[in-house]
Amino acid sequence: MKEILNRLINQESISSEEAKNVLVNISNGVYNQSQIASFLTVYMMRSITLEELRGFRDALLELCISVDLKDFNPIDLCGTGGDGKDTFNISTLSSFVTAGAGVNVAKHGNYGVSSACGSSNVMEHLGVKFSSNNDFLKRSIDQTGICVLHAPLFHPAMKNVAPIRRELGVKTFFNMLGPMVNPAFPPNQMVGVFNLELLRLYGYLYQETDKNYAVVHALDGYDEISLTGKTKVMSNNSEALFAPEDLNLRTIKQSEIFGGNTVKEAANIFINVIGGKGTEAQNNVVCANAGLAIATSKQISHSEGFELAKESLLSGKAKQSLNKLIELSK
Repeated sequence: MKEILNRLINQESISSEEAKNVLVNISNGVYNQSQIASFLTVYMMRSITLEELRGFRDALLELCISVDLKDFNPIDLCGTGGDGKDTFNISTLSSFVTAGAGVNVAKHGNYGVSSACGSSNVMEHLGVKFSSNNDFLKRSIDQTGICVLHAPLFHPAMKNVAPIRRELGVKTFFNMLGPMVNPAFPPNQMVGVFNLELLRLYGYLYQETDKNYAVVHALDGYDEISLTGKTKVMSNNSEALFAPEDLNLRTIKQSEIFGGNTVKEAANIFINVIGGKGTEAQNNVVCANAGLAIATSKQISHSEGFELAKESLLSGKAKQSLNKLIELSK
């Protein structure tokens, strides 16, 4: 580790193989906490390369406890987090809206590290059970259209890193990796990332796979379609700038999608929105994201996906998915 740290501190990069080996060694308890913290910190001060990101991803996918959901052809809607915007749980709500529209979802998530309330915080608060049991997950997705894959249960390799990430409390390269290491290896993926550089890296890495994908970054910093301005969208066959008016929507203010300061506040917003009591801005931002996920999975236009998302949310189908999942968790 000393040699690698010295090289990184000197602005050198490491190969995919070296990056992969570091994560394997971290999972095997080869390094002490100070070394791991230093390794994470270096990447807060310099950009990650394509080779490094590929190596980290390959290590985590190799070390994860995989779950076979290929019969369900699922999509994952997952943001990197780390945008510092403290929005409400847009991608998690969008996941239930997508499921309510008849598109199966394998939702990968974790507790918030740099935000007040991550996907797993709100799911746990609402009574959703986290499990790595294959049968339970298949039953969930079969009966509700969605299953929740709580990252720590599938990535035991990261147990040595979790406390350090919590103590640091800022985004690390593990935020960049989260969406890439879904243990169900979903064939469809909608990912939000926190900067344009990462959007490019994701685009390159997803081009090497046979996934249907859409990677998004709002130009004012959000790791999702925020409707606060334009959003860069990169997919299998196109790269475009999306604007709210493309879906005949108004541009909204940042304050309209704030998520509160506590898990309880975030959960209340979640319940309101999924119960059909959200504001126009909240509903539109959820349906814009779910709409792109539905469009990516079904290979239809974003506007068609948006209409299906609105129908799922406003008819109560999204809420039915959530209620059934909570029921199954008991």
